[in-house]
Amino acid sequence: MLATVIYGERDVRLEEVPDPELSTGGDAIVRVVAACVCGSDLWPYRGVAPTTEPHRIGHEFVGIVEQIGADVSTIKVGDFVIAPFYDCDNTCVNCRNGVSTSCLNGGWWGADDRMGGFADGAQGERVRVPHADGSLVATPEQPDDALVPSLLTLADVMGTGHHAAMSAGVTAGSTVVVVGDGAVGLCAILASKRLGASRIIAMSRHADRQAVAREFGATDIVELRGDEGVARVQELLDGIGADCVLECVGTEESMDQAIRSARPGGMVGYVGVPNGGPVLPVRTLFGTNVGVNGGVASVRAYVEELLPEVLSGALNPGRVFDLQLPLAEVAEAYAAMDERRAIKVLLRP
Repeated sequence: MLATVIYGERDVRLEEVPDPELSTGGDAIVRVVAACVCGSDLWPYRGVAPTTEPHRIGHEFVGIVEQIGADVSTIKVGDFVIAPFYDCDNTCVNCRNGVSTSCLNGGWWGADDRMGGFADGAQGERVRVPHADGSLVATPEQPDDALVPSLLTLADVMGTGHHAAMSAGVTAGSTVVVVGDGAVGLCAILASKRLGASRIIAMSRHADRQAVAREFGATDIVELRGDEGVARVQELLDGIGADCVLECVGTEESMDQAIRSARPGGMVGYVGVPNGGPVLPVRTLFGTNVGVNGGVASVRAYVEELLPEVLSGALNPGRVFDLQLPLAEVAEAYAAMDERRAIKVLLRP
């Protein structure tokens, strides 16, 4: 089959790789219907996270189950399934506590699993899923093709944006600032609107992303950064800042912006993959009673909650995909996101 392999900085290639094989009984083979490039994939693509040897890449996909192991009981051949950006059994104590990214038996796409098999990267034609019953969520029926982009967001960005909102405690009437206008930040706006936020400020400098932010529920746009950005947020929110700030970037600057945009006693929900060395200013947090909560999003725990609203059309997070390309053009997909010519690129094998 064909799959994406990253070799190093700005060097991704579509290559022939071995077909996946069932090996443990609880696994499944899924034919990928749609995958995508994630903002976090750009860290190795840009060389920020070094690539020491060529390896498979991609961690978001939806598809059709082609084979199942003998021990699989809830997933069936022919099911249309959503896979979270990680593998989990959904039964261990950490999964039951809602932190399935710390599954005691789980792992990551594009790597060996804990049972000696290989979990293929998502940017390919097929994926072996080690824990089919735990990781995969089947839709009630085969969805219309128009729903595929929104269903794909449940594998990562919509669930991650929702996690940011939940971590910050967004509820009915909350005032919210979202730092970051990538796909996760835009989904965090949509999640905040869904949870009843009364005012949502999107920090964005890009007209195309501002337009999506408005569609998703942003009431205000702030293009300023640093001290000027903080001052503008406070000006919009009675001079004190936001109840909830959602940090969706992962840099030192974005975390600083988020913390200083919160009101005294407010909460920052952070989901940006840390790069650039964000350090928490404990003295500032102590003095303002601002809290910080979040981390890698356990999106598997959110799929069943969000899925009915996607299927009904009440939520349309697939709007973040503003470019679709065939898998054969995966190198262009990475370049388009790297150069900010696209918010998020959907790949069709």
